[in-house]
Amino acid sequence: MEIKIKNPLVFIDLETTGLDVVNDRIVEIAALKLMPNGNSELKTLRINPTIPISAESTAIHGISDEDVKDEHTFKEIAKSLAKFMEGCDLAGFNSNKFDFPLLAEEFLRADVDFDFRKRKFIDVQTIFHKMEKRTLEAAYKFYCSKDLKDAHSAEADTLATFEVLKAQLDRYPELENDINFLSEFSTHTQNADFAGRIIFDENGVEVFNFGKHKGKSVEAIFEKEPSYYTWMMNGDFPLYTKNVLTNIYLRLKQK
Repeated sequence: MEIKIKNPLVFIDLETTGLDVVNDRIVEIAALKLMPNGNSELKTLRINPTIPISAESTAIHGISDEDVKDEHTFKEIAKSLAKFMEGCDLAGFNSNKFDFPLLAEEFLRADVDFDFRKRKFIDVQTIFHKMEKRTLEAAYKFYCSKDLKDAHSAEADTLATFEVLKAQLDRYPELENDINFLSEFSTHTQNADFAGRIIFDENGVEVFNFGKHKGKSVEAIFEKEPSYYTWMMNGDFPLYTKNVLTNIYLRLKQK
């Protein structure tokens, strides 16, 4: 089944130096842009992360420091990538927890303003886990009856994710072929930030989702305990989370 879209939809997969959203970097990105008229465009880029790639990561995706030492840095390609993704909704596999948060961090480090809040996000892994609870390779075998060759290369994983979502729409009639529905269905919580440190409650109020203030209004805590804002801004939290906190803090000060 073809995917019904009103806005362009970009499928993304990242290969990285490691699994830490805050401190690790992208070494390869593949982006498959699907247009409403059915046309598509695939970009695959190797990136110099400017930090060492962990041995564990190289063992998975096969990319070494030597392979990317002469490639452009993310900062050098950030503006062109943002332009390619402009006005697009986003999809990926385990992307809501990893790819999109790490990509948001990279854009912030590069000082490129890419507003993720305006996008719809489809996490094909979440749909898969709700329906079958397996991995991408198993999903590709299950839904597409194919073996996933070159698994853990960004391009192969991106193309497989695209095929799996189309097959999911064919298999499950309860899945609406609608970006808004798929975005909501593949989201576990209503996050205010990618890391899920701040979420929206049933009233649309930003509340903490961790620690001693879990479930409490961010504004209320900042008003009573301003030092908590300072602690988080100085802590090892993602830049995107800190941006969300700053916006809330400034909003509170303007009241």
